[in-house]
Amino acid sequence: MSAPPTAPVAPRTGYRHVLAVPEFRALFAAHVLSLLGMVVSEIALSVLVYDLTASPLMSALAFAVGFLPYALGGTLLAPVADRFPARRVLVVCDLVCAACVAVMVVPGTGVAVLLVLRCGVAVVSPVFSGTRMATLADVLGDGDAFVLGRSLIRIVSQSALLVGYGTGGLLLTVVSPRHALLITVGTFLASAALLRFGTRRRPARGRAERAEGGGTLVLLRNRRVLVLLLVFWVPAMFLVFPEALAAPYSHTLGAGSTGLGLLMCALPVGTIAGELFAGARLGAATRERIVLPLLCLAVVPYLGYALAPGLWPSLLLLVLAGACSAYTLGLDQWFVRAVPEELRGRAMTLLSAGLMTIQGVGMALAGVVAEVMGVRAAVVAAGVVGTVCCVGLAVGCRVTESRDGAARDMTGR
Repeated sequence: MSAPPTAPVAPRTGYRHVLAVPEFRALFAAHVLSLLGMVVSEIALSVLVYDLTASPLMSALAFAVGFLPYALGGTLLAPVADRFPARRVLVVCDLVCAACVAVMVVPGTGVAVLLVLRCGVAVVSPVFSGTRMATLADVLGDGDAFVLGRSLIRIVSQSALLVGYGTGGLLLTVVSPRHALLITVGTFLASAALLRFGTRRRPARGRAERAEGGGTLVLLRNRRVLVLLLVFWVPAMFLVFPEALAAPYSHTLGAGSTGLGLLMCALPVGTIAGELFAGARLGAATRERIVLPLLCLAVVPYLGYALAPGLWPSLLLLVLAGACSAYTLGLDQWFVRAVPEELRGRAMTLLSAGLMTIQGVGMALAGVVAEVMGVRAAVVAAGVVGTVCCVGLAVGCRVTESRDGAARDMTGR
């Protein structure tokens, strides 16, 4: 028996209103637990692989293989998000992650098996993320409450970059890597329990035959959806340049490990500050109005690297770039409005997988460019090329918005 439609959240929405929705609290808590499990498992696995091999390369590879399967999982498994009930998909993804990590805990598990299991966790991650994002629209509606719910999820994810790895490192001073992995099994199982008993069962969004009939191509052929996907992805590829080059840049400045830590934290700090200000202080209409201006400014601060700034001016540039990412709140609203409801889970999975993949590509590209041009010049190049791309995408947003508006007028919708 299908669940009745969720009642719309009050028109004047803030973070407190969103957190007052019981189902969202369950989703939010499950996200925190899954994220904690993912972060701790990444650190513990990296240390475990190093203990087994004494190889820095293999230890780094344990991190890297977490990015590679995102494109595969997001492409091949995207239909799952709409073909089956969302709650079932979320719970199964958490159970798969718990099972993979549980096998890692078994003494005698070889390095090759550990890396394969790490890939298994990464393959289901975009399906989990996409399904969760689509479920937010079911729980909160597809208006302002959805935008703020997405914002809270992103804020927690960015905060994990600031405290998650430090907490994981501290944990490993108390327990062994395998025991730390055992703790992450518990976090995944707790997340699955929260999702199973804290959210309502809803029917699958799309019919099975539709899900098998090239739904991803339907999305990509929609010019509005394609442009909005590129607006999520392309700036992210350029934004990661300073993060990817933080170690050599810190060495160039003579800032040491302290400077490296500050450089790694500056962009997430700016992103969190921008999200909180836009979500708490700006109305829905204002957040949509600032999307294109902030998009065009997203990587402009990187041009300041041409002046060879010291540590503190560099940190300020990174914080400013992170704050410009507040354009994603209004962009979330445009995206959920443009995507057909029956393909929403697939679209969110594609968005998540593409974002992680493009960030990995950006990090690799940053290294290649820095080898040729130097670290500062690579960041400046990201600012120049990225700004040109962002301005072009802003124009594309305007054009597709006008066409969609005209089409709706003609159809009377």
